[in-house]
Amino acid sequence: MKRYENLDGVSTNKTFADFCRWQKERRNKKKDLSYQVPHADPPQYPLLHANHFRTLLSWVGHSTFVIQLNGITIVTDPVWATRMGTAKRLTKPGISLNEMPEVDVVLISHGHYDHLHFPSIRKLKGTPHIFVPVGLGRLFERKRYKQVTEFEWWEEQSFNGVTFTFVPAQHWTRRTLWDMNTSHWGGWVMQAKEKPTIYFAGDSGYFRGFRDIGERFSIDYALLPIGAYEPEWFMGPQHVTPEEAVQAFLDCQADYFVPMHYGAFRLADDTPKEALDRLLAEWKRRGLDESRLKCLKLGEVLDCDIRS
Repeated sequence: MKRYENLDGVSTNKTFADFCRWQKERRNKKKDLSYQVPHADPPQYPLLHANHFRTLLSWVGHSTFVIQLNGITIVTDPVWATRMGTAKRLTKPGISLNEMPEVDVVLISHGHYDHLHFPSIRKLKGTPHIFVPVGLGRLFERKRYKQVTEFEWWEEQSFNGVTFTFVPAQHWTRRTLWDMNTSHWGGWVMQAKEKPTIYFAGDSGYFRGFRDIGERFSIDYALLPIGAYEPEWFMGPQHVTPEEAVQAFLDCQADYFVPMHYGAFRLADDTPKEALDRLLAEWKRRGLDESRLKCLKLGEVLDCDIRS
């Protein structure tokens, strides 16, 4: 069975000794977990039900977004799970499944459980077409999903006037003891004529691919991860730090940065507050325009057709 790799052969492999070292360090850390990402108040999800023309984007939590582009509704990495392993969800989703509009397309970045949660996909309204990295199609086939398309890096396909391109990321994947890296991982670029171009980075460490993506596309909104980076010696190859996320934003030459992959599940030792504080400090240090950073509340709806 084929095993997939990162650009330049970068390895994210860890030994059992590495894991034990991390767990030993973790026991000695005291963290303030009181901060929770706020929810939009009042709820803004009705905007998604009334929209037919605008480009709207809403953050459900972690790496799950609802994106309405060119008249279709797209969901990235749908995860409404209340737990991830033994870890309880830190905040409820920004939009409940009952409040969701019908979905046309589901985008999966990779097979990790915090990005691919089948119970959530099954509960989505509509009969969405599911776009997945190469190697994941057989898993969906075993679960009797019919409308599934696999993508290699840089492969593209159009759906109702939106072009979806699967782009590289630096990561890895596994769902069982036997399927390590037997499917690929990456991000998605969404383009439609005379509409903003949106880049959803999935899950990634810092790598030269961000520059490659920026050279190929004219990106308006970059949805980039900022969490699950501590300890950096352990997480570094597979998860960007907030500072690296800012550099990735500059590399891909986007107009706006929407942070994600924080606030919902405690997957590493950093906290949501630490991730945001480091992001804001780096943004200020580099002298970047505050209006280009869009730190969304959960369930907040951003009108991407309005330029600020």
